Amino acid sequence: MNGLSHDRTTFTNWAGNQLASPLRATQPTTETELANLVEGAAAVGHSVKAVGSGHSFTAIAMTSGVLIDLSAYNRVLEISGNRVTVQAGITLHSLAQQLAEAGLALPNLGDIDVQTVAGATSTGTHGTGLGFHGIASAITAIRAISGEGEVVEFDAEQLRVGRVGLGAAGLLSTITLECVPAFWMHAVEEPLALDAVLEGFDEWSEVTDHAEFFWMPHTDKALVKRNTRRATGPAQASKLKRVSERLATELTENVGFGAMCRVGKARPDLIPKMAAGLAKGFGRKEYTAPSWEVFATPRRVKFIEMEYAVPREAWKSAFAEVRALIDIVSDDEPINFPIEVRVLGGDDIPMSMASGRDSVFIAVHNFRGMAYERYFHGVESIMKRHGGRPHWGKMHYRKAADLAEVYPQWDAFGELVAQLDPNGTFRNPYLNRILG
Repeated sequence: MNGLSHDRTTFTNWAGNQLASPLRATQPTTETELANLVEGAAAVGHSVKAVGSGHSFTAIAMTSGVLIDLSAYNRVLEISGNRVTVQAGITLHSLAQQLAEAGLALPNLGDIDVQTVAGATSTGTHGTGLGFHGIASAITAIRAISGEGEVVEFDAEQLRVGRVGLGAAGLLSTITLECVPAFWMHAVEEPLALDAVLEGFDEWSEVTDHAEFFWMPHTDKALVKRNTRRATGPAQASKLKRVSERLATELTENVGFGAMCRVGKARPDLIPKMAAGLAKGFGRKEYTAPSWEVFATPRRVKFIEMEYAVPREAWKSAFAEVRALIDIVSDDEPINFPIEVRVLGGDDIPMSMASGRDSVFIAVHNFRGMAYERYFHGVESIMKRHGGRPHWGKMHYRKAADLAEVYPQWDAFGELVAQLDPNGTFRNPYLNRILG
């Protein structure tokens, strides 16, 4: 199971920082089974949570009640025109491949595609591009199981509010998404001086379809990625060249970087020097490939992550404060993972991190097994000052009282949760903390 390890009594997420010991774990294959499981659990007062690929860093899917593993509930049910209806447990990677065979693509993807469609949309997983939106914005229909075990077709208002549902607004069963004709992307990846990146990123975001950068702490370099959408692709020779480039990326970003992280964990004093060496090792790459191959990159080095969305006009100040924070905390908590910066257009989904505003996402990480608490608490304090909203599937320490202040449609979501789960069947300690 991709990203999720389990035995008869425990489930652990991909990063290994969350553990569930449910009363019962089950792997349904039909909607009827899903409904019966929820109805049965609700009748005896047991909580229910669904898990997919285990790629959330928070405890959003953990439970001591009934744990539903969706990995076998993973089929494409129908493709009609540009719309696809899928079972909740299908992964983004599998869906992208099957859509490509049908001449279609998802409008946007993040840089990891092993998540399930239900997990990715429920946590607000997004992607990049000032002219584009998060994955959940493509949803046109949802069938879900209510907290009492009833199959519910979302009406227009429920759909508007519930596309990012946090696992609180029903257990998702099937999801319909509006796709686009399959497209390719021309990708340019190059290391540049950080000062030049900070100066040019806003402009690049406006003239390039998808722009992002990675800055390695302790260096003055950043790896910039700029992707332009194209309707057609390259000749076979170029495709073969891309295979070679992907192998080189694997060796650099997973094998080499993983070795650096392990050495840094044992010898933190070497991290700045190794980071400088890694930054020098990134060369310029330019290629064209199917969109889903360019969006997503295999991540085999395990880490813990926090990600915040801030208003676009605030990102430079927030980033500068994070840079200063790293100098303060590095003696106690050495940091050997890059900071990722992405931009995304605003949307109208109440619980989306980009709801009502164009946003820049700033993600911080540290290698699994290394300390991160002081670093992450410091980053969160910075982001709160700038009106930041946390990614629901990534580490944060926020509570309902202050989260409600940064989500203008907070009450609309609360009303939806009350409709679909009045008795709290889908609640757990994480949701109680963030929703109240």
